[in-house]
Amino acid sequence: MKVTAERIDNHKLVLQIEVPQPEVAQAVQRAYQKLAAQVNIPGFRKGKAPRKVLEMRIGKEAILDEAFEILAPQAYNKALDEQKAEPVTRPEIEVITLAEDQPLTFKATVTVKPEIQLGEYKGLSVVQPSAEVTEDAINAQLDSMRSREAKMVVMEDAELTNGDFAIIDFEGFVDGNPFQGGDAKGYPLEVGSGSFIPGFEDQLLGAKAGDERTVNVAFPAEYFVPELAGKDAEFKVKIHDIKRKELPELDDDFAKDVSEFNSLEELKADVKNKLEQAAAEKAEREFRNNAVKAAVDNATVDIPEVMTTQRVAQMIQDLQMNLEGRGMKFEDYLKYTGTDVGQLKESYREAAQLNVKTDLLLDAVAKAESIQAAPEDMENEVAAMAQNFGANPKDVWEIIRKEGRLMGLIESVVRKKSAQFIIDNAVKA
Repeated sequence: MKVTAERIDNHKLVLQIEVPQPEVAQAVQRAYQKLAAQVNIPGFRKGKAPRKVLEMRIGKEAILDEAFEILAPQAYNKALDEQKAEPVTRPEIEVITLAEDQPLTFKATVTVKPEIQLGEYKGLSVVQPSAEVTEDAINAQLDSMRSREAKMVVMEDAELTNGDFAIIDFEGFVDGNPFQGGDAKGYPLEVGSGSFIPGFEDQLLGAKAGDERTVNVAFPAEYFVPELAGKDAEFKVKIHDIKRKELPELDDDFAKDVSEFNSLEELKADVKNKLEQAAAEKAEREFRNNAVKAAVDNATVDIPEVMTTQRVAQMIQDLQMNLEGRGMKFEDYLKYTGTDVGQLKESYREAAQLNVKTDLLLDAVAKAESIQAAPEDMENEVAAMAQNFGANPKDVWEIIRKEGRLMGLIESVVRKKSAQFIIDNAVKA
C-alpha cells in the first residue's frame, strides 16, 4: 500500500492511498460472495448465483462499491497509523480509481488532532488558597440556622420593609388590558428578594395591611415572554397582611433544638469544625485546578474550530440530560432563561476551548511521561463509577464493553493520572 500525505492547513490532512490490484481483486470476490448471499435471484439459491448473473441483477458498480467498503476502512486506518495522525472528524472521501483490474486509489481529507507545545508543567509554583474560617463566617452560618427556625409573625399596623413577607392580590395590565399570568390572589411576596419585575417590590415599601397601590414597571427587554418584553405595565396591588420573621434567641436552648449539643459553645465549635473541613476541601480543589490550569496556560496549541464545536455540542447534550433527570424540558429551560440555542452555544464557547486545550495538555503530558492506565487504575475507576450510580461494578463493566466505551475509559483514567502528576509535582506557594 502506498500513502502520500499533504497538509492543506494547520489542521487538515489529505491522505492519498493506493491499494495494490491483487488486494482489490480479492475484495471484489469477497463483495460478490457477500452480496450473492443477500440478494434473491429467481432460479438460484442464495449465494449460488453466478457472478455474471448477479452483476446483471444489481450492477457491477454495486459490487465494486461493496469492495470499496471492505478495503477502504482498513487502508485508511493503516494510513493514519503510518502518519501518526489522530482524526477528530470523519474523513471526506474522494475515489480516484475503483476497478477490479487496477489499484484502488482514493483520497481521505480529515481534520486531525493538533500537536500541543508543552510549556512548564513540572515544579509549578501554585498559590495555596487560604482555608481560614473567620468569626463572621461562623456567625453567618448560625444566622442561617436561626433563619430556618424562624416563625412568621403577622405585624399589625407595621409598614412594609425589605425582608418582610407581603400577602398580596395583584392584577397586571399592558396597554390597558390584562395579560395571561399577570394576576394572583394571596401571593406571598418576600419584599427585597428581587423575585418580581425590577421596581415592583420597591413601590410597596412603606405600605400597611389593607393598603392598595398602583405599581408602574417595565418588563426587561429580554423578558422570557416575548409578547411582554420591553413593555410598560401597571399592576393593581392589594396588601392583605404583613408577616415578619421572628428569629429565635441564639442560646443554649436554641442549640438543643437544632442539634445534638447541649450548649451554644458546643454548637459553635461544631459549626467551626465543619466550615474548616469544607474550606480545606475547597482550598485543595482550587489548588489542584490552579496547578492544571497553570500547565494549560503555559502550553501553546492552535485548536481546530471543529473541536470547539464538538465540545460545545457535548456540553449542551450534557445539559439536556441533566435537565431531563430533574424533570425539566430543554425548551422550557431556554424560555425560563430568556435565551436560545445559538446564544447558549456562544456562552459555552470559551469554556469549551479551555476544556479541549486541557485534554490536549493532559494527553501530551501522558505521552511525555509515559503515563498509562494500569489494570488496577481501571478497576478503581469503574468501582468509583459504580458507587456513584449505586450499581454493581460487574454491571458497569458490562455496559462499558457493550457500548464500546473501553477506549474512552482508558482515556479518562490516563488524563486523571496526568493531572495528578502535575499536581504532585507542583509547589505550594
